[in-house]
Amino acid sequence: MTTPWIKYVKDQYYKGMPVISDEEYDALIKDHEESIGHNVNGHSVKFKHKRKMYSLQKVFIGETEPPNYGVPTVETPKLDGAAISINYLYQFFGSAITRGNGEEGLDISTKIQHLVPNLIKPMIDTHFQITGEVVAPKTIKNARNYAAGALGLKSVDEFKEKDLTFIAYDIWPRPRETFTESMKVLSDWGFKTVLDGPWDEFPQDGKVIRVDNYDHFESLGYTAHHPRAAYALKERKHGVVTKLIDVEWNTGKSGVITPTAILEPVEIDGAVVSRATLHNIEYIRSLELEIGCNVEVIRSGEIIPRVVRKCP
Repeated sequence: MTTPWIKYVKDQYYKGMPVISDEEYDALIKDHEESIGHNVNGHSVKFKHKRKMYSLQKVFIGETEPPNYGVPTVETPKLDGAAISINYLYQFFGSAITRGNGEEGLDISTKIQHLVPNLIKPMIDTHFQITGEVVAPKTIKNARNYAAGALGLKSVDEFKEKDLTFIAYDIWPRPRETFTESMKVLSDWGFKTVLDGPWDEFPQDGKVIRVDNYDHFESLGYTAHHPRAAYALKERKHGVVTKLIDVEWNTGKSGVITPTAILEPVEIDGAVVSRATLHNIEYIRSLELEIGCNVEVIRSGEIIPRVVRKCP
């Protein structure tokens, strides 16, 4: 499906009033019309984010001392949905990409353009990447999976029937000197942002604490995985008790043998769990686990089930 930006570029090009160079035009048509949304040799085509989408360092309340930045910070809800990036070329919606591995993801443009403004009012001659979370109301069971699964739907009409909202939490390049001011710009452009409300109607996974001033934010740098000027503040959840039925041993690609707990099925945070990681033999010994004992299980990061202790 041709986006408004591509249509505009093509119209101006054929009118003899091109808005970009021939090289840029050829690349745009190739990248955004011939490839987006298609498979090549049976494999999904992936697209690079304009700017890497980093994860956040996790700080658990009462377990780790949070960083002290010594400068003003901003606290926002950490929404629990599906992270994506959206590209705007000049004033027009250009494309949307799933987070993927942070470097590249899958094209979801034809779906996301129904959730966000198709025309904005930025500075001239600028390509913006706006990142945020697609979320579903927490009244929907497994709301996080509901939101993530919707992005993979083949039918745009089916996607449009889903109860979804896009909430922005970053923009590049920065339109203002601070995060607070930049979110205000996004609000003025018609976006919902993490600063527009507590968003209690959507699932949340803690709080995000970040340095407000962008110069200071960037001066602290990045690790390979996360910025040093922001972190996710979380509260460790109590697990659910179930029975350890068996232990399955598997050999990974690297040759490392790892144990997996086979559990009596139990529901944790809306998901039925019957398997959990045990890390290694020393971990099993340290917990003094034995077949038939009761164990406490959590979903680490609300994703990976993990046995944390033996119960009476």
